[in-house]
Amino acid sequence: MDYTDLYIDGEWRKTSERFDVINPATEEVLASVASADIADADAALDAAERAMADWAARKPRERSEVLRRAWELMTERLDHFAHLITLENGKAGADAKGEATYAAEFFRWFAEEAVRADGLITHAPASGARIVVQHKPAGLAVLVTPWNYPAAMGTRKIAPALAAGCGVIIKPASETPLTMLALMPLLEEAGVPKGLVNVLPSKRTGALVDHMLHDPRVRVVSFTGSTGVGRKLLKSAADQVLKPAMELGGNAPVLVLKDADMETAIEGTMLAKMRNLGEACTAANRIYVHESLADQFTEKLTARMSALKVGDGTDPSVDVGPLVNADTRDKVSDFVADALAKGAKLHCGGTVPNGVGYFYPPTVISNVPETADCVNDEIFGPVAAIQTFADEEDAIRRANNTEYGLVAYVFSQDFKRAMQVCERLDYGMVGLNRGLVSDPAAPFGGTKQSGLGREGGHEGMLEFMETQYISAEW
Repeated sequence: MDYTDLYIDGEWRKTSERFDVINPATEEVLASVASADIADADAALDAAERAMADWAARKPRERSEVLRRAWELMTERLDHFAHLITLENGKAGADAKGEATYAAEFFRWFAEEAVRADGLITHAPASGARIVVQHKPAGLAVLVTPWNYPAAMGTRKIAPALAAGCGVIIKPASETPLTMLALMPLLEEAGVPKGLVNVLPSKRTGALVDHMLHDPRVRVVSFTGSTGVGRKLLKSAADQVLKPAMELGGNAPVLVLKDADMETAIEGTMLAKMRNLGEACTAANRIYVHESLADQFTEKLTARMSALKVGDGTDPSVDVGPLVNADTRDKVSDFVADALAKGAKLHCGGTVPNGVGYFYPPTVISNVPETADCVNDEIFGPVAAIQTFADEEDAIRRANNTEYGLVAYVFSQDFKRAMQVCERLDYGMVGLNRGLVSDPAAPFGGTKQSGLGREGGHEGMLEFMETQYISAEW
């Protein structure tokens, strides 16, 4: 069965308005998907409200077992979900399999966290009263996810919400709704009650989400996407004083210090830059290399990037698939052209290939000036932009010189010195001698305009809970 309709109250609902989902490798239509309107949103909120009443009252262990079963089922079907991710998102097969594995792990992690919403009982020192603290489900949650991780960005929100006892309505990105829709039969099989999770693809995202955020039953909004859209959602959330969990944009620096191990730095940079083809808020955006290592680093990185095979991700020999759409590809191309016009040097890539598909080759540019657009904005593509530094203090200053503060990467063999540098970086996450920080067991999130709150870890579940304090005497 093709799952291309709205998923509301455990049923598939057709709509008169639909939109096409495009395969970015072939530019062909993959599917026509139902587009939700305001009435559909109200139906989903009604369903979630009904289902949550029972779900929130269940024992934590019962909720835990359902999530555990979801992990088991998704783990059995990783290849299926990976293939679907490749078709609608474009990422190569190995990358898609990695996302599917990562996405499934959120169900296992929050199955374990569901039974650990620990409270507190203590004795107030002044009044003598007992202080009883507990965590309760916050209420209905609206989840808005991006196109770059069609599975993981959904499970990273659904799993903690269900662990906390909340009902949810998820609005997946219009470019990639198929993976999230395909997850719903699996959740049914795992034992998720009818109506607890609802999926509303729509081409009218702004109006639809704004309407739900003004419904008094909604108490949490969790969004992953651009800082610009996040600001708009925060304004809407302010009207109802909702709990916001915002994972927004990034401009990740990589600092390769003069005592870095070259192979570790190259491996880490490749992972930080090329995971998901650079279409990630955690992707390495500005690469600062000590001047004594710059030539060797650039040469080795160019060799690695040049060796990657570009093509349709359904081919298992392909390393790099297409970007998600033409606008994204053209923006990446413009970033490279701008940097070269301002004096940067091209080492490989840099040219949009002929033919169908939104492809852009792995590209390395060096001598990138501070005035280049790619230094001040997210590249969101397979372009490694290298700059050099002589003074470590200057590198830290330049790394922090951005409104974003999601993730940074540091490479050094001197652990004490590296930790000192990490602590001075104004970022919510730092990868030390590794190019991957995402982990379901860790609190993912940033500082400054990269967001509010955390996803993953114990903190991820608490984003969907309210703390209640009871003062008592006995």
